[in-house]
Amino acid sequence: MEHIHWYPGHIAKAEKKLKEQINVVDVIIEVLDARLPESSSYPDIEKILKDKPKLILLNKYDLADIEQTKKWQKILKDRFHCAVIPTCSSDNKDLSKIINKTIELGQPKIISLIKKGLLPRAVRAMVVGMPNVGKSSIINKLIKKAKTKTGAKAGITREQQWVRINPKIDLLDTPGIIPMKQENQNNAYKLAFVDSIGQNAYDIEAVAAVFIENINELYPDLIKNYYKLDNDPVNIESIAIKRNWLISGAKADTKRCAQNILNDFRTGRLGRLTLDLANE
Repeated sequence: MEHIHWYPGHIAKAEKKLKEQINVVDVIIEVLDARLPESSSYPDIEKILKDKPKLILLNKYDLADIEQTKKWQKILKDRFHCAVIPTCSSDNKDLSKIINKTIELGQPKIISLIKKGLLPRAVRAMVVGMPNVGKSSIINKLIKKAKTKTGAKAGITREQQWVRINPKIDLLDTPGIIPMKQENQNNAYKLAFVDSIGQNAYDIEAVAAVFIENINELYPDLIKNYYKLDNDPVNIESIAIKRNWLISGAKADTKRCAQNILNDFRTGRLGRLTLDLANE
């Protein structure tokens, strides 16, 4: 397995900014990729969040294995003692559930303000998560019907803009990027599968080859059947030849094939797949 070298140089700066953002909110909405509930989570998130109440959203659940998502809901709920809601950008049926849970989690803070003699205010929430788990799509989903941009808050950095979701919630309109250092190569490869790691950090053919190995183990014959390989070897070269993706000399265009295989997974064409098994 080729090593993925990816350690963003802006980690310290990003961590500082994230902590500043968290200091001014009441509720954290953490977004995970439903296909990678373990690999897309940040091991030290509790240290950053401290005692802030949290809601976990398993985003892109429309691309994930349904039964695995149900299992992960229970695992994460038991692990973090918080609500876990599957969601996706194409469906708004869960919108009221997300909003109501955010209001509920923020109420202790509002009650404490009132006890101190202060006026009640809207719950302040922010969305956090690793790169490309769909934070922006969640924010857009929440503010879709929001009409009022409330602007800067007193005592809060001017750059931080707020959107009033309803009279009871103000949402920080920029996502909190969890700075990621990835020392576990298995997780790094999985994050590359879902495009959460910049492509300049890895060799796409190497990643696609490991992806095929993973799928063959988790979902036997899926790759073989999808690409109609019959008795051909299940690898990038045989898929390229089968799809007639060739370069000069009638050789397999393995780079093009690798990109297409990953795209087929990322867009759901291979089916609803979860790469972090709940029983692991």
